[in-house]
Amino acid sequence: MPKLLIGLGLVVVILTVYTLVDCALADRNRIRGLPRWVWIFVLVLVPVIGPLLWLFVGRGRAGGSGGRTTRSLAPDDDPEFLQGLKRESQQQERIRQMEQELADLDKPDPRTGGTPGPAGAPGFNPQQPDPGEGEQPDRRDV
Repeated sequence: MPKLLIGLGLVVVILTVYTLVDCALADRNRIRGLPRWVWIFVLVLVPVIGPLLWLFVGRGRAGGSGGRTTRSLAPDDDPEFLQGLKRESQQQERIRQMEQELADLDKPDPRTGGTPGPAGAPGFNPQQPDPGEGEQPDRRDV
């Protein structure tokens, strides 16, 4: 019998200490019913019922907002969503411009007879040798 009483006393002390620490460290929005200081007095002065009341009545949910309802934002009211849409549209515009530039580079150049790309640059004829090749009087080879 004494072992049972010691065990129950130990459980009551552990429960009281746990609820005191939980009440003292709880966010203000999670505490329901009474102010924090009143809950601490109840936990200390009413050993078994006080901690049970705190666990079932006084302590709010961890994810809850203390009984207050939060208003959810529609996507067109959410600034982060709107910024993401703006970034996405800018990125799509950059991609479109780059694709257009690549398509323009692939088009044949009418000045050079239809050769596309860098070989179709003005002043370049692939059949003629490079001006640096061959004998030139003012060129010095090392």
